[in-house]
Amino acid sequence: MQRDGTTQMLAGASWSARLERVAYQSPATGSKRDYFLYLPAGYGADSARRWPLLVVLHGDGERGNAKEDLDYLLKNGPLYEAWIQKRDLPFIIVAPQLPLYGRDQSISYLQSRTRAEIPARLADGVPARPAELATPTPMLGATLDADLPWGPEGPPDGWSKLEEDVIDIVDAVTQQHRVDPARRSLTGISYGAFGAWYLASRHPELFAAIAPVVGFGHPELMAPLAQAKLPIWVFAGGRDSAIEPQYFYPGLNELERLGHDRFRFTIEADMGHDVWARVYAGRDLYDWLLTCSRLPAQKP
Repeated sequence: MQRDGTTQMLAGASWSARLERVAYQSPATGSKRDYFLYLPAGYGADSARRWPLLVVLHGDGERGNAKEDLDYLLKNGPLYEAWIQKRDLPFIIVAPQLPLYGRDQSISYLQSRTRAEIPARLADGVPARPAELATPTPMLGATLDADLPWGPEGPPDGWSKLEEDVIDIVDAVTQQHRVDPARRSLTGISYGAFGAWYLASRHPELFAAIAPVVGFGHPELMAPLAQAKLPIWVFAGGRDSAIEPQYFYPGLNELERLGHDRFRFTIEADMGHDVWARVYAGRDLYDWLLTCSRLPAQKP
């Protein structure tokens, strides 16, 4: 990846939390694109401190041209928590953007979205959190379903197509900022959860943990994860009609068959597809990620 060295600061000159737009040359698309880089408030206080890196892969509704569309990534997830809700999350956060790949011509929620949906960081205070999605269906148990709707790469036009970009961005941020390479984690929402499973299986040596939210892992991806003993925390919604809970079991059963016991599976039984709102608004996931390290962590 060729980075052109330009960043757009979205914070004041004194050291507080910062959100930067970093321009790079995309190997996957051949065009110049941007990604978000969040630096926590304490980053400038100790020049020797190494920080955990959290890579965030968004869902289908936030894809775009990685220029003005990049702001859609502020709608949810760790960037929403750290930047819009002003939470002091002790991570360097990286968030690239998937191209549209023509999906805006056929997917209604991409056709109807507007920039009015993008939350603004307020000078004082924080905005009210959006209401959870309505879940009118009753809560039902989920049984094993081995007939998965997609293969190892997940749904069409997903993060497997941007694999080289993501890995290059992780390498560049690790080299250019004070990242602890033993504590690089990967999380993703829906489409991004499928991407997290796929990329971690392809590059298990890069990550200390993964947290896929409302996206299942295909059984064919599990062998490298089990061999690396990679900690995994996966989340599903009990009322999720988009990615139903039964599809998670084949991959997780395969992990167990391979002898891997470092995973958790949490079903938010009362929630639909927007489980990410609860997961990222809480503290448990971040606290857990901070315990995960491929090697002894540098200066906590």
